[in-house]
Amino acid sequence: MDAPHLLVHDRRDNVGVVVVEGLEAGTDMLCVVTEDNSEFRMTVSQPVQIGHKVALRDFAAGDTVIKYGEDIGKVVQPIGKGAHVHTHNLKTKRW
Repeated sequence: MDAPHLLVHDRRDNVGVVVVEGLEAGTDMLCVVTEDNSEFRMTVSQPVQIGHKVALRDFAAGDTVIKYGEDIGKVVQPIGKGAHVHTHNLKTKRW
């Protein structure tokens, strides 16, 4: 197996975490689901920093983002599959 670009921790997750430096737009990523060690491929649409999230599907404003099998927040602007998910388009539901 090649080294993965993106890790997804739980099968219910709809985002994954970048685990390589210098991930550029257009990269065909090897994605690994750590829960069951399964693999899939996906293209990232934007450069994304290591440790940041990538959308595994399209999101509309108001959708819930799931990471580690848990609700981590609400989408505040549309996010396309393969796009960077961060504070500019995701907010906590706590306040």
